Amino acid sequence: MRIETCYFCSSRIFPGHGIQFVRNDCKIFKFCRSKCHAAFKKKKNPRKVKWTKAYRKTVGKELAIDPSFEFEKRRHLPIKYSRETWNKAVEAMKKVETIKQKRQANYIMQRLRKGRELEEQRDVKEVQRDLSLIKSPAAGLKDRKEKEKETVDEQMSESGEEMEGVVEDGGEVTL
Repeated sequence: MRIETCYFCSSRIFPGHGIQFVRNDCKIFKFCRSKCHAAFKKKKNPRKVKWTKAYRKTVGKELAIDPSFEFEKRRHLPIKYSRETWNKAVEAMKKVETIKQKRQANYIMQRLRKGRELEEQRDVKEVQRDLSLIKSPAAGLKDRKEKEKETVDEQMSESGEEMEGVVEDGGEVTL
């Protein structure tokens, strides 16, 4: 069973599905659905159509450079397989697939983490800007009254010391 890839969107084409288009120069194009076939006939560029894998890779939304992609390259040299080498190849393919999935998930999480940090900074700025809408006017009333009392007490103690000096010197107090 051979799983092909769509020429336009790079998705998988399972046996019995999709459309084949053969050009006059005998080049075969395989499409997963009529949407891809119609876009190809309209001469659309897959790198500019947002729903294709080519677009996602060019914009940086998907992992584009990874050594695990080397295993997917086509090799044109036929090789005789024994059962052991075939089993080893299948096991290696499974391991490579799990590694690739982990790396892609890690890449996506890093992109999301950056967006979350930017969103958090934006939220902090918004809260600082609109703090008067969030905080009630009576919230700091007790603190303000205590601070006012402290400042009044300090002023009284300072002015009291000055008054004592005046009384000692001249005996007459003027305010």
